[in-house]
Amino acid sequence: MSMFGDGLDKAVQKAFTRLAPKSAGPQMRYMVKQLGGTKAVADLLGMSQRQVERYVAGQAKKPRADLAARLEREVTKRWQPQIRAKAREKAATTGGIVIDARARMGYTAPIGSTDQDRIRHLTIALPPVYAARLFEAQEQGASDARLQEIAAEALKEVYFQDGGRRAGSLDEVRFTDIEHLEFDL
Repeated sequence: MSMFGDGLDKAVQKAFTRLAPKSAGPQMRYMVKQLGGTKAVADLLGMSQRQVERYVAGQAKKPRADLAARLEREVTKRWQPQIRAKAREKAATTGGIVIDARARMGYTAPIGSTDQDRIRHLTIALPPVYAARLFEAQEQGASDARLQEIAAEALKEVYFQDGGRRAGSLDEVRFTDIEHLEFDL
């Protein structure tokens, strides 16, 4: 999937109060409850309705690797929606979000400045406004490139310009060749 989208999802999942079900039977039962029937789950997972019923009844226990991955992804996506919403709300209004990245970073600036791109490892607390922009863009289905642009804008303001105290003439920050990326609320 996407590096930024998955990173934001993992950060929100740290707020969960209970673990999501791990085995196929409880996962299928949860999905049936969420979607309102075995037919909807079967259509979502690309399998027969009868096979979903077998998992729910406990007759089938061990799904194929690809099915297990799809099932886990769908359960995690729907797990504890209220906790997920509260964590996003808190980050977007008061808490902000922390980005930990190792990537090639540089900037476009007037002649005579040291704007050479280089690998940097930064752990920066971003203000709530950028957390809100990241989560809003993610909910609207923004591409990884768009999420990367928002993160670059945040790094420009917080790291390179230090909230307007320095480097006021920066035009654009380049944030490429990402080796590591992690978010935390």
